[in-house]
Amino acid sequence: MKNHFKNLIIITILLCSAYSIYAQDKSLNLETSNIRWYGEEITGKQHYGDLKFSSGNIQINNEVVTNGSFIVNMNSLTVEDLSGGGKKRLEGHLRSTAFFGVSDHPQASLSISSMVEIEGNSQILDGQLTIKGVTHPINFSLTLTPENNASAILVFDRSKYDVRFRSGSFFDELGDKLILDEIKLEVALDFN
Repeated sequence: MKNHFKNLIIITILLCSAYSIYAQDKSLNLETSNIRWYGEEITGKQHYGDLKFSSGNIQINNEVVTNGSFIVNMNSLTVEDLSGGGKKRLEGHLRSTAFFGVSDHPQASLSISSMVEIEGNSQILDGQLTIKGVTHPINFSLTLTPENNASAILVFDRSKYDVRFRSGSFFDELGDKLILDEIKLEVALDFN
């Protein structure tokens, strides 16, 4: 009985050690990680800019993402395809209540809940995206690299998060003033 108990303890210790070798909790490097956003009008005209993270971490086990959470500083929103007064006006407009209401909602967040499947080097992940205090499920791809970083592509429907300005989901007869509801995010993650 004593030997059985000793063997059970040894097996438990080995399993815990093996888990700690393969499980990693990585924190985000806030200086070098970035989000590039893209928005497009029905005419094909596109705007793009950047957002920065306030915090972020990810858990990886055997090279599979098991969990993660990220907070985005919405006050960091910039427009990069314009300069001067046009840049300043569009940044102010995107931060206003007509779009992301940054004064009332200074943060957006993403929590990763599970890995769905692996497609080549990419993992398809499920999570919850919160913008303007509204949360919806989201499915997206993330690619890990051996260099301690990752990239992700997310596309979300802004109308689901009460971002209504010139949206065909809320307004009729916008013609060439329509702004598409889909916003694309290209995310570059560097870990400490």
